[in-house]
Amino acid sequence: MERPDLAGYAALSAASRGRKHQEELRDTRPAFERDRDRIIHCAAFRRLEYKTQVFVNHEGDYYRTRLTHSLEVAQIGKAIARRLRLNEELTEALALSHDVGHTPFGHTGEYVLNRLMAGHGGFEHNLQSLRVVDELEERYPGFNGLNLSWEVREGIVKHSSPYDRPLEAMAEFLPGTVPTVEAQIINYADEIAYNNHDIDDGLKSGYITRDQLREVELWHEVWSRVMTRYPALDQERATYQTISALIGYLISDLTLTTELNLSGHGIVTTDDLRQVNRQMVAFSPDVARKNRSLKLFLLENLYRHYKVERMRVKAERYLNHLFETYIQHPTLLPRKYLLKMEAVGRERVVCDYIAGMTDRFALDEYKRLFDPYEKV
Repeated sequence: MERPDLAGYAALSAASRGRKHQEELRDTRPAFERDRDRIIHCAAFRRLEYKTQVFVNHEGDYYRTRLTHSLEVAQIGKAIARRLRLNEELTEALALSHDVGHTPFGHTGEYVLNRLMAGHGGFEHNLQSLRVVDELEERYPGFNGLNLSWEVREGIVKHSSPYDRPLEAMAEFLPGTVPTVEAQIINYADEIAYNNHDIDDGLKSGYITRDQLREVELWHEVWSRVMTRYPALDQERATYQTISALIGYLISDLTLTTELNLSGHGIVTTDDLRQVNRQMVAFSPDVARKNRSLKLFLLENLYRHYKVERMRVKAERYLNHLFETYIQHPTLLPRKYLLKMEAVGRERVVCDYIAGMTDRFALDEYKRLFDPYEKV
C-alpha cells in the first residue's frame, strides 16, 4: 500500500527499522500511517488543545494552541513532502507528535521544569515527547507507550537538531547522524507555522500592528504583492492574504532549495543521505536572512511584550508552587503516579504529571491546592 511515486530518498514503511514491541496487527496499513493514527488518538495529543502557544487558554478562544499549531505544521509539512515526493504519512506523524511532550504555559513551563529538575535528568520537551510515546501513554496490552516506528521516534528526538540531545537518549538513534528528509522538513514547517500564525494572533491581540510589520522586509515584500493584485482589499483581508501568500512563498523557496541540495550532493537513496550526513532541507540564503529578521521582530515585539511577560511570571509562580508541593506531599498525586515512584523517582514522576497538564488544569489545580475556599 506504499505510494509508488515516492522519491528514492523518501522513507518507506516497508523499509522501517521496526517497533520496539512485536504486535499482531489487525490490518495492512503502512507503518507510518498507523503511527499517525495512533498519535491522533492518544491522550497527550488531545491535551494540546488547552496548552499555550503564545496566549494562555483563558485569554481568548481565537488564539492558537499547541493543537492548532500542530495541525498547521502538519498541513505545511505535507505540502512540502508532496512537492518533494516524500512520505506524507511519516511527515504528518512527525508533525502531529512533535509537541506532545510540551508543558503547560509554553516555553515558560519547559524552562521552569528544566530548572527544577536540575540534578534529576533535567527536562527538554523533545525528549519528553519521546517519553510520552514510549512510556507514558497506556493504551495497549503488553507494553506502555504507542510502540511507534523507529523513524518516527528518531524524528521526535532529533527535532531541531540531531546533535544537542543527551547521548544516553540518542544512543538508539544514530547520534550525530541526520534523520530522514521528512524529519528535517518538520523543523522548517514548525517555524513557518509559528511565525505566520503568531503574526495573526499578535495582530488580533493588538500587541503588534500592521504599521510595525511593514518595516519588516519579508512581510513588506509579500504585502506589496498582495496589494498590487488587490488594491481595493480591506486591511483585514489583505492581512489574511499576506499570511497565506507568505506561507506559500516560504514553502516554494524551501522546496526549490532542498531539491538543489539533494541533487547537488548526489542524494538518491536514504542510505546516501546517512552517508553524506548533511542537512538537506533549508531556505535559500536570501530568504533565510529575511526570515531571521522576521523572527527577531516577533521576539522583540510579541514574545517580549509586557503583557506576555506578565503571564510568563505568573506561570512560573504556579509551576514552582505545584512542583514543590507535590515533592513535599506526593500523596496529593493520583495513585497511579505514586506507583511509579520506585521505578523512576519522585522528581521524574512529579515532572511527568506537571508536563502532562493543560494550562486550564494547572490553573485549576493551583486554586484547589492553595485557595482555601476552592473545593478540592
